[in-house]
Amino acid sequence: MNTSTLLSVDDVSMHFGGLRALDGVTLEVRPQQVVGLIGPNGSGKSTLINVLSRIYEPTGGMVRLGGRDMAGIPVSAVPSLGITRTFQNVRLFPTMTVRDNLRMGTTSATRSGFLSAGLKLPSARREEAQIQTQVEEIAQLLGLETQLDRVAGDLPYGLQKLTELGRALVSSPMLILLDEPVAGMNPSEKQALVAALKRVRAARSVAFLLVEHDMVFVMSLCEYLYVLNFGKLIAQGLPEAVRAHPGVIEAYLGGGHAAH
Repeated sequence: MNTSTLLSVDDVSMHFGGLRALDGVTLEVRPQQVVGLIGPNGSGKSTLINVLSRIYEPTGGMVRLGGRDMAGIPVSAVPSLGITRTFQNVRLFPTMTVRDNLRMGTTSATRSGFLSAGLKLPSARREEAQIQTQVEEIAQLLGLETQLDRVAGDLPYGLQKLTELGRALVSSPMLILLDEPVAGMNPSEKQALVAALKRVRAARSVAFLLVEHDMVFVMSLCEYLYVLNFGKLIAQGLPEAVRAHPGVIEAYLGGGHAAH
């Protein structure tokens, strides 16, 4: 593994009975890099995200974060290691405010116990102030500062997606996994998310691995692409080179999309 690699996926396979959802996939993400993972439906993209999230234990191969083998780590411990994620379908607490949804992203990083928090000990008060500051900074970064006291379920879909991104950001992760971040968004919402992610990149030391079908979105953000088809890696490289790759055009983009 390259010493500058943040995430290393080495020869990872995932089998479900006789189905090989992933078949010897190797990729890497470097610090602060935005990497895209593309491919047709059923190619294994979401399976790989679930392997990286520790929802699935891979059948073979190795996943390392900052050189640390992730094998055997429970899914509940993943955020504390520096990986967070968003989902294709928004998973907020719809009856809670945006502020409280963002605060939920800090639960893996808090150190004060229930007793010290209940007694309002100085350490707990300091931590509470730090959390509040972090929540407000993330809200400002994502353009959510005027929405903090609104109930999340009442927000337009695009703002709900931004809230979910904020929850993933608020614990200061090293890597965020974005699973189809613009699914269901209208064009203006997509533009708002692109702008927000660019602000995040300028302000925060965080890398992204994103799964997405919208190639305009992918090309506007990603520095490097990996392409899966039938669980195998069929291409990788800079976005323009991948877009022109004959195997990618045949498997995923289609001739009519290759030049767009």
